[in-house]
Amino acid sequence: MKRTEWFDRKFPVIEDNGLMPGITGRLAGTAARIDELVGGLNTAVLELKPEGHWSIKEEVGHLLDMEPLWFGRIEDVINNELELRMADLTNRKTHEANHNAKDIKLLTGQFREERARLVDRLDRLPDQQLFNSALHPRMKIPMRIVDHAYFVAEHDDHHLAAIRSILLNVDSLF
Repeated sequence: MKRTEWFDRKFPVIEDNGLMPGITGRLAGTAARIDELVGGLNTAVLELKPEGHWSIKEEVGHLLDMEPLWFGRIEDVINNELELRMADLTNRKTHEANHNAKDIKLLTGQFREERARLVDRLDRLPDQQLFNSALHPRMKIPMRIVDHAYFVAEHDDHHLAAIRSILLNVDSLF
C-alpha cells in the first residue's frame, strides 16, 4: 500500500484539549514501538536503503533529529510566538548525520531520552497554556499544543510505517 507523502498530509484542528492525555500517551509509546520493530535485526537489514530511501537506522535517526524542533515549537506556543519555528524541509541534519555508522541501540537510547524530555514537558503544562496557538509556517494553520502533539505523533507513525514497509519487503530487497 502506498503511503501518503508527508508534505501532502492535511491536519484537522483539534478542538478538545481533553484529547491531550491520549496523544501524549502515543508520544510516550513511540520509543517502545521502535524497539519492537528494530530489536534483533541484523546490521544488513538496519542499513538497507530500499530504492534510495532512508534505511531503518536513518528513519530512527530522523525521529531523533526532529526532537529539538518539536520541543522548540512547544516553547514557541507557550511564549505566544506568532509563528512556529521553521523546520529544515530538506532534512539536512538527517542526511549529514551518517546514522548508518551508529549503533542502533545508541540511536534508540538517545531517542528514548529526548522523547521522555518532550513528554515530561507536555505533561507539566498548565491547562491555560493549552489555549495558546502559533501559526505553522508551512501549512499556514494555527496550532495549539494539542495540534502540535498530534502532528508529532502522526510524524512518528509516518516514519514507523516506513520502517514497517522495509521489514515487510526485506526478502525482495536482498
